[in-house]
Amino acid sequence: MKLMNPAVLAAATAMAAFLSTAASAQTVIRVGHGAQAGHPTHLGLLRLSEIVAERTDGEVQIEVFADRQLGEEREMVEGLQLGTVDMTVVSTGPLNAFVPEIAVLDLPFLFRDSQHAYGVLDGEVGQEILAKFEGAGILGLGYFENGWRHLTTKGAVDAREDLQGVKLRTMQNPVHMAAFEAMGASPVPMAWGEVFTSLGQGVIDAQENPITVIYTNSLWEVQSHVTLTGHVYGPHVILASQVVWDGLPEDARTAISEAMPEVIAFQRQESQRLEAEQIDLLRDKGMTVSDVDPAPFREAAQAVYSQFSDRFDPSMLERIQAQ
Repeated sequence: MKLMNPAVLAAATAMAAFLSTAASAQTVIRVGHGAQAGHPTHLGLLRLSEIVAERTDGEVQIEVFADRQLGEEREMVEGLQLGTVDMTVVSTGPLNAFVPEIAVLDLPFLFRDSQHAYGVLDGEVGQEILAKFEGAGILGLGYFENGWRHLTTKGAVDAREDLQGVKLRTMQNPVHMAAFEAMGASPVPMAWGEVFTSLGQGVIDAQENPITVIYTNSLWEVQSHVTLTGHVYGPHVILASQVVWDGLPEDARTAISEAMPEVIAFQRQESQRLEAEQIDLLRDKGMTVSDVDPAPFREAAQAVYSQFSDRFDPSMLERIQAQ
């Protein structure tokens, strides 16, 4: 057997040691969310991963796990507290248990339009809410767009009266549940993973979600109508485990923080683009998509403003409405 030249062997050993050290020095951050891989939130996180890898010469890698691979939304938030989940992006529903003040963002018909929502979330009110997560051992990084929530049903909803007695799935969100009860529906809180089957089996009659969620989850297979109520604007909140964040190298923290404004803008643009595109695609799938006068729904839902006023500073609501 031919022996390797000692010099070559030494060089190979040194190179292997270098590569092993380089690999072990790489920082890997796992971020989970509950949406499908085609959702704008997933696309936004992939963009974040690209930017951070570019700016750290590949030393910081962000791995993105879609469709509740790391758990249901509340489980992922609890994982942040324990340090078993690095980052997550979730809807506001499960966050009421951690930061009650975020309930103000769940109020129906709170925002006039998307630009109003962006201004509030990126401004003082939105940042004050994010800062309150510190008390729960969580770092708030910003807000993606989940979108305006609309109804899907098995029959037409031409007026508020058409919701009377309809078994409508909601998140485990007391504000949303109370709002739909005020509109005449029978809200049924249910984990998202159970919704498709429950609609197909008739356990529930309807659900409400942004267009991207309706489309990426193929709800045309179990629902026939989309009514564009736009009753709630839903942000997706970008969160990190404080204990994990504090343990990250400084360059990783800097790269993520500096990338956030660019990534948030990109994600929102994708959300707007996909919503317009997917409304047409839902029609192509056979769904009836219709507008409705929101005024009667808005009037009925106003009752929850006073009902949940103890959950947030009334001046915060006034500041949102005045902005």
